[in-house]
Amino acid sequence: MDSLHFKQSGLINPKLTSICDICLQRGEKAENFGNSTIETFAKTLLYSFVGKKTNEEQESFFVKTKQDRKSYEAFLQDYDGNEIAEQQVSRKKFNQAIIDSETGKIDYLPDQGRDFQYNLEHLGLKVDFQLNEVDFIDRERIRAKYHYRCQYCGRRGHSVDHKDPVSLSHNNDMDNLILSCSECNRIKSNMPFKLFKKLNDQIPEINQKLVKYENALGTLQEEFEHRRRKLAGQVHLKGVINDPELNAMRKQNKKLQDAIDSLQSDYDALRKIRENHFNTGWKIAQENKQSDII
Repeated sequence: MDSLHFKQSGLINPKLTSICDICLQRGEKAENFGNSTIETFAKTLLYSFVGKKTNEEQESFFVKTKQDRKSYEAFLQDYDGNEIAEQQVSRKKFNQAIIDSETGKIDYLPDQGRDFQYNLEHLGLKVDFQLNEVDFIDRERIRAKYHYRCQYCGRRGHSVDHKDPVSLSHNNDMDNLILSCSECNRIKSNMPFKLFKKLNDQIPEINQKLVKYENALGTLQEEFEHRRRKLAGQVHLKGVINDPELNAMRKQNKKLQDAIDSLQSDYDALRKIRENHFNTGWKIAQENKQSDII
């Protein structure tokens, strides 16, 4: 379980409790339980420890079987890492659903073989994961407004993107919409717009190179398709497969294909470097916001 479940917030001197927030919400008293792991953390970090002091680990679980405990922990981790769920279902309500499941008030145990939404629904929790309500006409307006060009990298784009992720803002207004390529849309995902723009502004040269690669590859691929069709037409007219002129055309096409493959490889390598730049920046931002024990 994430350490946030054992750390009391809003205190000048943080306190760590021997039991998690779910057990506290159940009405249990931390003073009645020992937890040598949390106690050790508290001593190391000079935090207060609320719990029974003990030299031995005293294991006493409300959920008796290890497999069931794993199921609840996996379900809890799904919630902790899902911003859409956290916005629509309060932690208190989520914890209560777990308590009701553990006590049998709700006759359902989260199933690790099912997806998160299925488990939520069977515990009486409703989350709308489909928040994108932009219709076809508005999408076409955005594409025309930005001339089918990604507003992040400059390459050709068709993906209508929410500046502030719809999972965070629920904002489908036109001023929150922008055009991106599918790659930028995928990389940005739920990243805040200001952070994505900040990271993107750090690599203008890379974005310019990506546009040049895309244009060059597009031109070469068009030329290759033109030559391929011409070769097929000559084969049809001559009625033969092996012919000096045809073989010379095939040789030229092979050289062109090799050039395309080499350029595509360099292009993909640069795209990967760019993606890693965003992923690293996003991970650092998330780590800085992490509410862990330390």
